[in-house]
Amino acid sequence: MNTGSTATTAKPQSPLVAFLRREKVLGAALLSCLLVLLFEHPLTTGFANPFKLVAVLSWLFIIILATAIGVVRHAEALSSRLGEPFGTLVLTLSITGIEVLSITAVMLHGENNPALVRDTLFSVVMIIMGGMVGISLLLGAFRHKELSFNLQGANAYLGVIIPLAVFSLVLPDFSRSSEGPTLSALQKAMVGLMAAGLYIIFLLIQTGRHRTFFSLPQVEGDAEELHEETEASPYPVGISLLLLVCYIAPIVFLVETLAKPVDYIIETLHMPVAIGGVMMAILVTTPEGIGGVKAALANRLQQSVNIFLGSVLATIGLTVPIMLALSSALGLDLVLGLAGIDVMMLILIFTVSIVTFSSGRTHVLQGAVHFLIFVAFLMLLYRG
Repeated sequence: MNTGSTATTAKPQSPLVAFLRREKVLGAALLSCLLVLLFEHPLTTGFANPFKLVAVLSWLFIIILATAIGVVRHAEALSSRLGEPFGTLVLTLSITGIEVLSITAVMLHGENNPALVRDTLFSVVMIIMGGMVGISLLLGAFRHKELSFNLQGANAYLGVIIPLAVFSLVLPDFSRSSEGPTLSALQKAMVGLMAAGLYIIFLLIQTGRHRTFFSLPQVEGDAEELHEETEASPYPVGISLLLLVCYIAPIVFLVETLAKPVDYIIETLHMPVAIGGVMMAILVTTPEGIGGVKAALANRLQQSVNIFLGSVLATIGLTVPIMLALSSALGLDLVLGLAGIDVMMLILIFTVSIVTFSSGRTHVLQGAVHFLIFVAFLMLLYRG
């Protein structure tokens, strides 16, 4: 019997079928957008029914999160061709773009939430520098005992992040030129120009004369492992960039719809108003967090540092000047100053981060401290 003649071979997929299988999340996101356009009123009302509230909230949150992960997938495909630090820069700018566009959409088309920018910025700092850094250091230390990174790069990040965060989130509490924790027009211009200027200068050193600050020499085995883990993109650079934009667009549209059940929960259950900013921060930071944790597990803490601290820096350096400019141009209220307990938490996480990144190596205790600060942040959200 000739078994060779009876063997079956898998039929190759057509390019269209292969594309649809790879980008099924984009299809689900676009379908969700269509459903919202056609049935917006019945979908965003009647939340007194708890089953409908949970169903709509879960559906939107999962779709947005999955689509954000798709953004990261295409950003990583582009970054793998660019190398460090350009690769991480593409990733952080993509996620920050989602954040800026989503906040703008909610503030323009939803109810005016003047504290949304502040709550989102503060939540991003605490989630990334507390929770995600803590988890990465813990898991990486459990597997490798100690993790190493480039001290100069971490110090460069913190040296820009800390003053920008203080000017953006603490200065408004002490300003006497405007009512409440806000900034005057002149102060808005100062803070916005300072944030944008420092971020541009940072990019110049990160991508230019001081690129070595943000990378560590890799041994041959590490390079091979990284090449195996990074999935090669089947698309040309132009198509990958187009898909990146196509994934971002439905996120911005659906986040505006997600704000409606979140607002209902805050109003009816008397939850903290900051929950809206926390959810926004979770959506934009989780995809990057997955990549950062994977890098730490693979003993590439430098890549985790670039992702996490780069994300915080991009969030403050880009979101603050853009939102300050938009609020002034459109006449929107913008509250930036943190409450007393939040200022304390901000100072605490920065102080611990300075200690953690004061040497070129980290261990499990440092990860535990960061993570417990994140737990305290979550517990202190509710102060009733």
